[in-house]
Amino acid sequence: MLVSRRLFLAMPLAAAAASPAAAGQGDAPAGVIDRFYGVLLSVMQQAKALSFDQRYARIAPAVAAAFNLPLMTRIAVGPDWTALDAAQQQRLEAAFARYTISEYAARFDGYDGERFDVTPTPIANPNGVVVASRIVKSNGEPVSINYLMRQDGGTSWKVIDVYLDGTISQLAARRSEFVSVLQRSGADGLVQLIERRTAGLRRG
Repeated sequence: MLVSRRLFLAMPLAAAAASPAAAGQGDAPAGVIDRFYGVLLSVMQQAKALSFDQRYARIAPAVAAAFNLPLMTRIAVGPDWTALDAAQQQRLEAAFARYTISEYAARFDGYDGERFDVTPTPIANPNGVVVASRIVKSNGEPVSINYLMRQDGGTSWKVIDVYLDGTISQLAARRSEFVSVLQRSGADGLVQLIERRTAGLRRG
């Protein structure tokens, strides 16, 4: 599994093992992350026997359950989102979702004894709550990742952004590029960029 600064700037989140407490946490923010991590860990451990498409199929429902992908798309696109028509917005949401899932399927393709920890108590934030976690690599090196979460429709907690080292916003990094492409090439150009990257991940 590739765990690096570049990886986390390019993709939301990372893998972690489901803790025994997850089943009792219900829809609490940390419980959502725990369950997502449990799926990723299972895929990592079996990754060498799975094709890209098989990893994608296993990860897709977990991503949809843990992340508010439509909102993340809107945040990544920025203020110009409201100027797009409904069809353009739908194409961007679909492309963004495929890209996000493909990143997990491509990056989490092995297991080397990593340990994954989730802090059970979230931290209040003006935009929701922050769940802190870390990946401890097999050499003992920890990688801290924070997840900004918000209740979806006032019920389920879902991730809306990811922060590496507690401060680096994944969506802010994407927005800086997406806005430029959207202004230069329009919605179709941005969809094409995302789809090219998705295809590249599939090819490995």
